[in-house]
Amino acid sequence: MLLSVLSGASAVFAQEKLTLRVSDQFPTTHFVHDSVKFWIAEVEKATGGAVRFDYYSGEQLGKAKDQLALIQSGVVDVSLVVPGYVSDKMPLSAVAELPGMGNPNTSCVGSIAYMKLAQEGIFAKQEYGPAGVRAIWGFAFPPYQLMMAQRRIAPLKEIEGAKIRTVGSSMEFLVRHLKGVPVKISAPDAYEALSRGTIDGVMLTHASLFAYKMEGLIKYATSSGSFGGTVGAYSISEKRWKELPATVQKAIMDAGEKATRNLCAYMERDTQEAQEKLRQRGVTIVTFSATEQKELEGIYAATATEWVASMDKRGKPGSEALKAFTEALKAGR
Repeated sequence: MLLSVLSGASAVFAQEKLTLRVSDQFPTTHFVHDSVKFWIAEVEKATGGAVRFDYYSGEQLGKAKDQLALIQSGVVDVSLVVPGYVSDKMPLSAVAELPGMGNPNTSCVGSIAYMKLAQEGIFAKQEYGPAGVRAIWGFAFPPYQLMMAQRRIAPLKEIEGAKIRTVGSSMEFLVRHLKGVPVKISAPDAYEALSRGTIDGVMLTHASLFAYKMEGLIKYATSSGSFGGTVGAYSISEKRWKELPATVQKAIMDAGEKATRNLCAYMERDTQEAQEKLRQRGVTIVTFSATEQKELEGIYAATATEWVASMDKRGKPGSEALKAFTEALKAGR
């Protein structure tokens, strides 16, 4: 009986053999790359090998900011959409990148909350849908920490005038509130900028610092900040999605849910390990005092207020997005 059921499932997928092209900006050394491979393996297993993938990582087909366009133009079937790199087209998702939204050691609550809204909530309706793409699986990185090559971080006045790598509008607002100079640059390009002194520091997760091989350039790093972060979703064009059989669609989405949870759990483990590795390399780990934390909380709140005002000015439902994401976070805690 079991054999006949399995044979029947194989027969369904056998009629729909296809290859999907996947693209992103992450190098093979990045932990997200491993989760993409995990997702691919899950889909291939669920379809009995009837669905296969060609995976072009490390910006082989386009820069980080071009990944959405690669889907829309049909160059690839699935790609990583990071709203922070296309904030002119997907500004509301930046609410998930606001500072103060998460505990420095967490990722799963934010990842699940973001994907819920990207698949069926305000981000799906206001951004992914109008862009002609459907979110499959994704992430919210643990809150970013500030890391400097030469300049000290504490007290906070040391940050004044520092050129700091940012992504997305909310992080730009934050750096300005810290009296720093935001420099919008993708993570893959940050190594060269940091090594040349074009920027003084970066806002990244500790783990991402190692993934992009920047750990040797850093002397100071925070551990208790909540300086925003990055969200993203591997997405497929609606046109391509509608061409897929329902069985394949289900396999893709089921594997996507597993990949989201697999990645966020890994990031939560890796955050602590990466911080310890930095300490062992002689990096000064900065923990803010209670007074500085209180000052930062005021800056986080001011950043959120400024971001909402900027969205409302553009005719975008910034207040609604902030409320929706905050409620989604609370539901997951």
